[in-house]
Amino acid sequence: MFPGFSPKKMQAVMKQMGMRQENIEADRVIIEKKDGTNLVFHNPEIIRIIIQGQESYQINGQSVEETGESKICQEDINTVVEKTGCAEEQAEKVLESVKGDLAEAILELSE
Repeated sequence: MFPGFSPKKMQAVMKQMGMRQENIEADRVIIEKKDGTNLVFHNPEIIRIIIQGQESYQINGQSVEETGESKICQEDINTVVEKTGCAEEQAEKVLESVKGDLAEAILELSE
């Protein structure tokens, strides 16, 4: 990181300055942009840095830009199909209309 500094020495300096950092394990990070698109990081490396009580996050990884439309996961679709006996396409459409609320979708399709 800095020439001439060993990792141990760097940790000592950071501690003296009131800094600490920790890794956060995550499968995905989504940043919702104001223009309606999302930046999605799959398998990111995330570091939380705390300096005198202030938190900052560093995200490293490859991002993909996606539209802000909600994507219903296959597991939720399968659950609705299993509970109601409807077609997958119908389950997905209803889940999207109820913003992913499983209970609401099942109730709506069971009527």
